[in-house]
Amino acid sequence: MTKHATTDAGLGEGLRKELKALLEGGQAHVTFDDAVGGFPEPLCGVAPQGLPYSAWQILEHLRIAQRDILDFSRNTDGSYKELKWPEAYWPKSAKPTSEDAWGHTIAQIRADRKSFEKLLADAEDAELVRPFAWGDGQSLLREALLLADHAAYHVGEIIVIRRLLGAWKK
Repeated sequence: MTKHATTDAGLGEGLRKELKALLEGGQAHVTFDDAVGGFPEPLCGVAPQGLPYSAWQILEHLRIAQRDILDFSRNTDGSYKELKWPEAYWPKSAKPTSEDAWGHTIAQIRADRKSFEKLLADAEDAELVRPFAWGDGQSLLREALLLADHAAYHVGEIIVIRRLLGAWKK
């Protein structure tokens, strides 16, 4: 019994390490920080021809969705309120709401990702896969994979926008 528990704990720690690396990105694609770093401010609110959104809208959508996943995942007190799809997840304006909005949104995305990583680090092994009492089958592992998948998809879109606007040099 003890040997099996030790093996499980090792697996849990290994899984946490891999999930953290997945959330940070950069293993098979560009990192979030590389995608948004050095983005020319005048282009943040420009939607390239043929696309229905700007980099700002993608960035703000990432922030909103990631925060929603974080709030859902730590809903032990029952305070989580589901956002209305799609209205609440997408900013209406193609342009940032202020000069500081781009940087503030990036900082919030980083902070919320760290908070999610802390949830993973603090969870007992069984909690990684145990369905949340407040969900309909979701677990912390599923939410971590969803968060990483969603971020990777939209980081790719930011790169496409940068390329279409001539603002990508890598």
